[in-house]
Amino acid sequence: KILLTSSTVSSALIFSKYKFKKTSHVYFPIDTNYLTKKFIKYWKPQVALFIDSEIWPNMFDNLKINKIPIILLNGRITKKSFKRWMRFPDFAIKIFSKISLAMPQNTETSKYLKTLGVKKIKIAGNLKYFGQSINLLDNNTRKFFKNRLIFCAASTHYNEELFIGKIHNELKLKYKNLLTIIIPRHINRSKSIINELRHIDLKIITRSSKQKIAKSTDIYIADTYGETSKFYGLSNITFVGGSLVHHGGQNPLEPARIGNYILHGPNIQNFKEVY
Repeated sequence: KILLTSSTVSSALIFSKYKFKKTSHVYFPIDTNYLTKKFIKYWKPQVALFIDSEIWPNMFDNLKINKIPIILLNGRITKKSFKRWMRFPDFAIKIFSKISLAMPQNTETSKYLKTLGVKKIKIAGNLKYFGQSINLLDNNTRKFFKNRLIFCAASTHYNEELFIGKIHNELKLKYKNLLTIIIPRHINRSKSIINELRHIDLKIITRSSKQKIAKSTDIYIADTYGETSKFYGLSNITFVGGSLVHHGGQNPLEPARIGNYILHGPNIQNFKEVY
């Protein structure tokens, strides 16, 4: 059996949509010695897989004590996070040396992991290169976007939506039928995004409202879980967020795989190999 853990309500909601026979979901414990020890004792894992940059000192320590192999899959360590770990090199090496096998997604991460004390490293590439099949909106929903020129802005962060809104106002002077779809990185920000965009006289509806798109609609906010890729199929150009602010960018592979041209800001250091 597979036990899948996550730390957010949104990920739990996505998992609840699937009916797996041999996979269960629980929330990852707070990384204290007591709670991780209790978690391991209850679930008795035979192997532990961690994805991307999930490094948990107390969990790693207790897994090692119980002789449970630790595998870092699709590992990603950015230059920024590497520098943070190296502020406390002895502590960092103590934690990272417990990893039984690391499979980093790029050569930069491989170099950092080696410096941090990981002994066994095999570069496997970025798992997102092997993405799922294209998941499109149903025909009844797609018809609401008919006769509209679609521009998509995905994985947007704070302040980026306002920038996109201002761009929309400029573009619609030339393209009267323009509709901009904004897919926020964190959909719990939807209300603040709506308020911000209304201040620049944009007409907005959200996916969750199930309202029909009017001719006057400027912005469509995709505020539902697990549907991002569906909207890429409506456009042929996508702005990928986290790149105008000092976040380091987001992964552009999903919209690129569907055939979208990619726009981004200057801050893409987290995914520079992909770009």
